Amino acid sequence: MKIDLTETTSSKINAALVQARRDIGTPAIGMVLTLVIVTDEENAYDALKSANDASHEHPSRIVVVVKRVSRSPRSRREARLDAEIRVGADSGTGETVVLRLHGELVDHAQSVVLPLLLPDAPVVVWWPEGAPADLAGDPLGALGQRRITDTYSSEHPIEALASRAEAYAPGDTDLSWTRITPWRSMLAAALDQVTLSPVVSATVEGEDENPSCELLAMWLADRLGVPVNRTLSGGPGLTAVRMETKDGVIVLDRADGSLATLCMPGQPDRAVALKRRETAELLAEELRRLDPDNTYEASLKFGVSRLSTTAPAVPVAEAAEAAEAEAPAEKPAAKPARASKRASAK
Repeated sequence: MKIDLTETTSSKINAALVQARRDIGTPAIGMVLTLVIVTDEENAYDALKSANDASHEHPSRIVVVVKRVSRSPRSRREARLDAEIRVGADSGTGETVVLRLHGELVDHAQSVVLPLLLPDAPVVVWWPEGAPADLAGDPLGALGQRRITDTYSSEHPIEALASRAEAYAPGDTDLSWTRITPWRSMLAAALDQVTLSPVVSATVEGEDENPSCELLAMWLADRLGVPVNRTLSGGPGLTAVRMETKDGVIVLDRADGSLATLCMPGQPDRAVALKRRETAELLAEELRRLDPDNTYEASLKFGVSRLSTTAPAVPVAEAAEAAEAEAPAEKPAAKPARASKRASAK
């Protein structure tokens, strides 16, 4: 069932929700939390679809806040609230309220959302894109016990990680961190399965500007207390992790984004499933826990700047050409030697 309300209020929306539940024959509320999604019109559909899919595991009231940009000075002064209510089959296993805020109401979204929160139930706030710098200090973010962002959608993901670390508050989390949960579990299990000498160094290989790769590298550096080198690959996403020990190298390699190979000294190679997960699966995982994630906090605050970054490997021929181009013109005889030395170094 869908109900459209124009120029409405929060109290009218609550009354319409109660009436809609009665109309479909489910007057009781069986939802466990309120999920507030702060997004724009462009990303609202995808975010709502992911939330509806996640609601099959976590029945919830989903409140979507869409801030409509006013184009004229007059319209910016006129506050208006439009709402769309979805219950039953149109809203997963819970209820959905899509709020479209116009004019001055855009700056007071929290006053509209507050009356729509489920009583005595946790609140989770999710920004699929365009999250504020200070999540806990944001008026909508202050309503939630958990605040979810996705630095992968940022224009500059690595800079966004630094901003998240500076403004971190208990309850903050990131879907870029959630993406590496299977990797962290597999690497921890690999170290538990074998009796080897301690890890002395590690390498994380993945796409450039991929925050999940950086977070995994920071997690390894923080937990193992060893230098971690960050190398670049063509992806997709995170492609390999290598941990050096005196007894050999532990390698978890996923070249195709789906199936990975785990190699450990003295054991046969084994195939493990490490598929790239959809946003709905990531969101469902985050909704399973509502307490602060101390491991995420420690890894985030470790700092990207403390990692060692290595550029992608350059073919020998290209390295030789680049070296020749950089050699001084007044010393032509030195060019071949310099090119050879640079090529061999590459």
